[in-house]
Amino acid sequence: MIEVLVDPRLADGRQAATALAVTRGVGRLLSSLGFAVVRELPLLSGRRADLVALTASGEVWIVEVKSSVDDFRADHKWPEYRAHCDRFFFAKPITLDAGIFPEGIGLIAADAHGAAILREASEHRMAAATRKAVTLRFALAAAGRLHALWDPGARLGA
Repeated sequence: MIEVLVDPRLADGRQAATALAVTRGVGRLLSSLGFAVVRELPLLSGRRADLVALTASGEVWIVEVKSSVDDFRADHKWPEYRAHCDRFFFAKPITLDAGIFPEGIGLIAADAHGAAILREASEHRMAAATRKAVTLRFALAAAGRLHALWDPGARLGA
């Protein structure tokens, strides 16, 4: 059983406690690697990526969090995320069998305290127009969320 130590303010009612713990641990890992990280970023396709990470050089990673075998088996949309990033990863709880995840896709194991990359993701560079769109969405979402922290009454678009 994963010990869940996650700030309850992050719970939005759509994610299980295990998924929130994995998300937190992956966020810590990516931050330690020098990435800026945004949770639940809406993409141009209408999908919402669990975690999007951006490097100073502009490389974009998407991490899709899977909390259980059933969660993974029910997800048929994940291949669509690859068009919106340079590298795509699944993240899983440390107790979930890694064998259920497809080969050739990056894999991260995490708990609420941290994470480790088990398998590197292959690189597939985005088109320039897609990179610009994803980067702008990332920046607008991050700025809007930061603004909401210091002015909770503000009307925000992102």
